[in-house]
Amino acid sequence: MKESDRYEIVLSGSGGQGIILAAIVLAEAAGVYDGLHVCQSQSYGPEARGGYSKADVIMSNQPIDYPKVMKADLLLSMNQTSCDHNFRTLKPEGLLVVDATLVSHVPTDRSVGIPFTEIARKVIGKEMVANMIALGAVGQVSHVVSVENLETALVARVPKGTEEMNLRALRAGIKAAEAGDLSRLPKTIIPEDDEL
Repeated sequence: MKESDRYEIVLSGSGGQGIILAAIVLAEAAGVYDGLHVCQSQSYGPEARGGYSKADVIMSNQPIDYPKVMKADLLLSMNQTSCDHNFRTLKPEGLLVVDATLVSHVPTDRSVGIPFTEIARKVIGKEMVANMIALGAVGQVSHVVSVENLETALVARVPKGTEEMNLRALRAGIKAAEAGDLSRLPKTIIPEDDEL
């Protein structure tokens, strides 16, 4: 990140997909471990599961004077509704990252589709870690936080006893994002099971 850069990320999906936890891990990796200035906020519907869920993470080398996302550099959408709802927050040159398992209509050429939910189901054996697979991919494609510090923040934040499963999920997301050629967008990345 350059000296005065401000990098804005929006993570979106529905309640129960772990969007808020992923945003907290990302913010802690950037702020606590990478030493950046960070602001993290969240909003969600009243439903415990299935309702709207969104979290913003703003990172900068300078103090952050406005704590809301103005125009996102990166938008993560974990389902079609969140993609449709939040797409207008993305900068024209921003990157849209979607769960290709649940998002079929992508409104921009600057997009990467990775089947987070499918990878969680087939490789890890639990759909609930799709958020950490997505977080790994976001960390890999954004290059604003170090992978090592994402792992450190994840281990410190996830429930005890789930650290290894969540680390496997994070690393699966990183590998899935590495497999894609981001210079040739759009791209749907479906890694082979043995690659993860």
